[in-house]
Amino acid sequence: MVWDNLQLAFAAIGNLETVLFMVIGVGAGLMAGSIPGFTIAMAVVLTLPFTFSMPPEQGLATMISVLVGGLSGGLMSGILTGIPGTPSSVATTFDGFPMARKGEPGFALGLGVWSSFCGGMISATMLVLFAPQLARVGLEFQPWDFFMLVIFALTVTASLAGRDLVKGLIAGALGLLVRTIGEEEAVGVGRFDFGSDDLLGGFDFIAVLIGLFVFSQLLFDIRDPRLAKRSLTERRQVRVRIEHWRAIRAIATRWTVLLRSALIGVFTGIVPGAGGSIANILAYDHAKKAHPHPEELGTGIPEGIIAPESSNNAVEGGVLIPLMALGIPGDVTAAIMLGALLMNDVVPSPSFIAEEPVLADSIFIVFFAANFIMLGMQSMMLRVFMLVTRIRMYMLAAVILGFASIGVFAINNITFDVWTLFWFGLIGFAMRQFGSPRRR
Repeated sequence: MVWDNLQLAFAAIGNLETVLFMVIGVGAGLMAGSIPGFTIAMAVVLTLPFTFSMPPEQGLATMISVLVGGLSGGLMSGILTGIPGTPSSVATTFDGFPMARKGEPGFALGLGVWSSFCGGMISATMLVLFAPQLARVGLEFQPWDFFMLVIFALTVTASLAGRDLVKGLIAGALGLLVRTIGEEEAVGVGRFDFGSDDLLGGFDFIAVLIGLFVFSQLLFDIRDPRLAKRSLTERRQVRVRIEHWRAIRAIATRWTVLLRSALIGVFTGIVPGAGGSIANILAYDHAKKAHPHPEELGTGIPEGIIAPESSNNAVEGGVLIPLMALGIPGDVTAAIMLGALLMNDVVPSPSFIAEEPVLADSIFIVFFAANFIMLGMQSMMLRVFMLVTRIRMYMLAAVILGFASIGVFAINNITFDVWTLFWFGLIGFAMRQFGSPRRR
């Protein structure tokens, strides 16, 4: 039975069309991750409308490919320009950019690429091993157990609030309040709709996400007219070539750093609400504490690139474990994938792997395959990255916002969703200006 399901999964995603979509997805993810302000969540959201007409296996294969590419794309911008392409590549710049400035950008990129690949493979292995086991445990969950999971997820708000706990708790409370607006699902009672049919339908989840994380980021990036007219290559012009073999040898001698950081990434992904940005910093901090000369980190040494890059790529395997095993999305991208599954009448739950074995096996296979595709496409996308970064920021922002608006409208064909994106974008921008965390 297991072998039959694997054969069906390979047949579902092994056709030329699906492989082509995966290649395009990885390339788009690499490009999106490398452009500061264009987050991985944006790329996955923009991919969602293109998957409407696809079978579930093909649609998820495309989205996972974008995700894997996006996780690795941020290192290009961070290492070459000192500007992290995504929040999950912030710590990579601590040693990647100094190493590039010392005249070794190719070595730094090689370390980042191969650390990302190894972290992704470790993460995929953990996903295959632990998701089915956790699903069996989840079948024993009672309502009180799910309630405690929700309470645990809410307590993460405190740990992610940073230095200002009050602002973090306020942001979490506002998020819960926004979720109560609209028709109550169990009994169909309207809440806080004030007689408006639009509010009775509630705020679309994806529209809120794009507003808070995409539109607000774009507003922040172009808030200064002088900076909005600049491109990344005006700040620093570089020409590099990835040094693969040297990087492989360096990683092989530091395999403990790689393995430890990848496991940190997987664990962080399993914790609801944490994500790659947290794993990135945690792994770097742990590498610094474990290094015999911690003062060297930040000066451009291999450990400072291996740790954050292997951890942030390992996060999404951890995120997919509770999504597939319990139906609980661990971060924004997992929530978007949950929406894609629901649109295909597939409901992730403790019985998901048992009831949809072909789709589950397809996700496992795609996660492995996408990492190999990412490894092969990095050098090519590096050249494309150097061309794209010549475009002025305000032009990039206009294109991104246009695609985001089209994607939001296409989900339900409701104009109110576009307004939701707009208003929550302004709220997200204000939260950023006042130092309030937006992860909740």
